[in-house]
Amino acid sequence: MNFQIRDAITANVQGDSSSEFRNTVEDAISRGDEHLLPGLGVFLEKWWKASSADEQQAFTEKLSKAFQN
Repeated sequence: MNFQIRDAITANVQGDSSSEFRNTVEDAISRGDEHLLPGLGVFLEKWWKASSADEQQAFTEKLSKAFQN
């Protein structure tokens, strides 16, 4: 079987509104289930590819600060 997780996650959320995406992310984080992490990774990858260099820089600075605590 040729199962592509990126394709499956994309198909599952295609057409979702911003509030639906927010709910999905908050639900995945609140559950704390590690099996949900690949989905969040796909979200990050899609966001990264659609972001400007300035947005990426701001994100990585914030991420760096979050892991310093």
